[in-house]
Amino acid sequence: MSEAIRLSKRLAELLPCSRRDAELYIEGGWVTVDGQRVEEPQFKVDTQRIELLPGASPDPIPPVTILVHKPVGLGSGNGANSAQQLLTPDKRWTEDNLQQRLLRKHFGHQFNTTVLETDASGLLVYTQSRGVQRRLVDEADNIEHEYVVEVSGQIADNGLKRLCRGMLIDGRELPPLKVSWQSENRLRFAGKQFRPGQIAAMCRAVGLHAVSIRRLRLGGVAMGKLPVGQWRFLQPGEKF
Repeated sequence: MSEAIRLSKRLAELLPCSRRDAELYIEGGWVTVDGQRVEEPQFKVDTQRIELLPGASPDPIPPVTILVHKPVGLGSGNGANSAQQLLTPDKRWTEDNLQQRLLRKHFGHQFNTTVLETDASGLLVYTQSRGVQRRLVDEADNIEHEYVVEVSGQIADNGLKRLCRGMLIDGRELPPLKVSWQSENRLRFAGKQFRPGQIAAMCRAVGLHAVSIRRLRLGGVAMGKLPVGQWRFLQPGEKF
């Protein structure tokens, strides 16, 4: 009985190719073991049938960015009880237009770039791209956010003007915003430099209660029709 070895080592011997190319073939989803696709170079094999799929190419996998429609109740970070748990193949939106072969590597080292309160829903961004990280983290104050907020209560006199021109909340002077009524109980907020809890506090300051908060857009990227609890890839041409 032969000793089990790493799939990458066995593939490099069979083709032959470099160990690095073997790892790229495997991580790229081009290798099957007894007819089943395996994407882990460290997977142990002995006498199984190993095949390289047609069209295989040992190309590095480009970093991807994933847009998530976070539901109420999940945190916006990484780990347990966060929206990161939605980054699974079965949660991909069926109408995702990006013709992207789905790989295990797409879900590794995904960095959450934006904060959204646990009791809010809407657009979250996870990314492997350093460029997207820099844009959404280092340049966060330059990114416009758009929210729709369901409210109850009676707005104070000149309340809408107060919301628009900015106000002092928790000792912080807020920048001016674009706030407008979308319906008799829904407000649209658009602006920069939002902080957790800010919208609810602003609503309270003018006599309203924020019943629900949903983020629709970050910069030039809108959530669109993405269903709650599902995700899609950032499309080519979409810019934050």
